[in-house]
Amino acid sequence: MAERHPLVEAYLDDLAEERREALDRLRSLVFEVAPDAEESIKYGMPYYTAGGALCAFASQKRYISLYIFDTEIVRRYREALQGLDVGKSCIRFRRTEQLPLEVIASMLTEACQGSRTAEA
Repeated sequence: MAERHPLVEAYLDDLAEERREALDRLRSLVFEVAPDAEESIKYGMPYYTAGGALCAFASQKRYISLYIFDTEIVRRYREALQGLDVGKSCIRFRRTEQLPLEVIASMLTEACQGSRTAEA
């Protein structure tokens, strides 16, 4: 398993408990799907790579944002994300319970495979 980044720990520690729990769940999901993912802070948020850019997430004022950098994957899964605020590469939600975690795991798996293919 990849090493947890201390700046990400600090980022999460600064959040309210409900937000921290939601982002901890996303973080765990990233490492479940991509155990060798590299974790860092970029653009002021936790950022993950696995051969290439994979995803990032951030706690915003009114919601949490999950960025999956392969916009084609987000486009293909848009229907499965109904009820969420979905942009080109961003999925916005207020609580983890709103997220279809199985769908997010599938999206991350595809993104991870795509980033590794691009690296080869």
